[in-house]
Amino acid sequence: MIRYLRFFFEAGVRHSPLWPEDMPSPYGNPCELERLPISPTSRAELARLCEWYQSSIDWDYPPNPSPWSEEELQLFKQQMYTALEALRRELGAGWVVRDESLL
Repeated sequence: MIRYLRFFFEAGVRHSPLWPEDMPSPYGNPCELERLPISPTSRAELARLCEWYQSSIDWDYPPNPSPWSEEELQLFKQQMYTALEALRRELGAGWVVRDESLL
């Protein structure tokens, strides 16, 4: 059985960039990282990226452009893709993680 996850960051969601494709999900919605078969290091990195992503939003007026510089955006993307590839390796062949990050 192949399990499918969607990978993207959401405003206000500070703990997980992973969302189940099918409902109901034994992993929660969004996925609770501690329910997934991944290392504590990967869990911590994904949660760190979610928290960091929140700083990309102007919370005084969310439709405003991001307060991030181009350099910060590129650094975030680099670390995000590194974490995504590590996640895919850890989960292995029984999982498909679709990148829907749109960054």
